[in-house]
Amino acid sequence: MNVRRRRRTLLAGLATAALLVSGAGAAAAAGSTAPAPAAGSTAPAPSGDGAQALCKRVPKIDRRIERALKRLDGGVGVRGSVARLQQRVDNAKKAGHGEIATYLQHRLDFRKSLVPTLEQRQKDLVGVKSWCSAHGNGKAAS
Repeated sequence: MNVRRRRRTLLAGLATAALLVSGAGAAAAAGSTAPAPAAGSTAPAPSGDGAQALCKRVPKIDRRIERALKRLDGGVGVRGSVARLQQRVDNAKKAGHGEIATYLQHRLDFRKSLVPTLEQRQKDLVGVKSWCSAHGNGKAAS
């Protein structure tokens, strides 16, 4: 039974490969001028800017940014906050754990850099919201 399964899988794989090769050959024979897709790429190139989808997701994006900023600005008792990680860095330095303190300090630097990035995205999202409301949530042609 195991041999049957292997044979069936092999035949299915060969049939798929043959279809793919014949499809590519037929497109080349038809004089297709479209560039060949990159290796491993199956999605077609975007035809627009995705405004309608973005307009639909604006409320979710806004809530996500708000939650992240609230968490980052939280106190020492809030997991994921800048203050909590700063406390961990201070504790590692007090304990004499230099390597741990360095590692945590790099994480803290990155986490601090997230705050202005998220604030900028929040400002950009306000512009997107107003654009979406003025253009029928991306459905109207601009």
